[in-house]
Amino acid sequence: MNEKLISLNNIDVVKLFGSNNSKFNRIKTLFPQLKLISRGNQLKIQGNAEKLKDFELKFKIFCSHLAKFNSLTVNQIERIVEGEVDVMEFQNDVILHGKSGKLIKAKSLNQRKMLNSIDENDILFAIGPAGTGKTYTSVALAVKYLKEKKVKRIILIRPAIEAGENLGFLPGDLKEKLDPYMQPIYDALFDMLPIDKLNEYLEDGTIQISPLAFMRGRTLDKAFVILDEGQNTTEHQMKMFLTRMGKSAKFIITGDVTQIDLPKRTISGLISCSKILNKINGIKFIHLDEKDVVRHKIVKQIIKAYKKINHE
Repeated sequence: MNEKLISLNNIDVVKLFGSNNSKFNRIKTLFPQLKLISRGNQLKIQGNAEKLKDFELKFKIFCSHLAKFNSLTVNQIERIVEGEVDVMEFQNDVILHGKSGKLIKAKSLNQRKMLNSIDENDILFAIGPAGTGKTYTSVALAVKYLKEKKVKRIILIRPAIEAGENLGFLPGDLKEKLDPYMQPIYDALFDMLPIDKLNEYLEDGTIQISPLAFMRGRTLDKAFVILDEGQNTTEHQMKMFLTRMGKSAKFIITGDVTQIDLPKRTISGLISCSKILNKINGIKFIHLDEKDVVRHKIVKQIIKAYKKINHE
């Protein structure tokens, strides 16, 4: 058995390994064929020579990442181990200051790609499974643009078919009918805007929440428009939506192609447009995966398990 000693001098061990060794314990599970022992300012590694060499390379990236950004999360550790050394490609992670000064940040590589891509592209597709922060990041970007006066309004849209119900048969006025479908968007807005300001924006139309069907015939100028749950649009609906784009507008379409609620044999507009539009300048497709999950860690394992079944 080979052994290697690594000095941890000039390294903040708590930031590196986490309080109560939370991050160190995760590192140990990522290198199951090695024995890792942390004592004071030394790290002892025992195991196969090739595995030791691989660990040493990844560990140097951990340390250089921490030195450069003064931060190292479990998500970033996992990505580095999997070979993604550019986990912090974009240094400015902060999207905006939310309610009560809360920092709203991009928390994963693909969320950072969304942040970096939106200025350069007028239409952005964020496609990936539940829990990857697609909707939350999109709403944060919209609020950022509104606060910076780059747009005059935010329009938030969902196809209201998730429960297989027709809006016309649901009780209440339009807002009451839409609220259950729009709750994830409301949750994000509550984090980013004081409640009185949010209510003001909703009342004066600065922020509009609408079912997809109501977009027909509109031209959306100087607006930041988010179509959430885009996998539940038909090809015709997606084309209708995309052609609503007016001057000085930004569109983000989010969706999860593994959770399509359309009738059988109906092709999702999100799937077809990814084949039709992927070579147009100004349109960017970002594919999120289980590595971007920011919910409970078990959600990541659930997504991986279902992906494995789908690939078999």
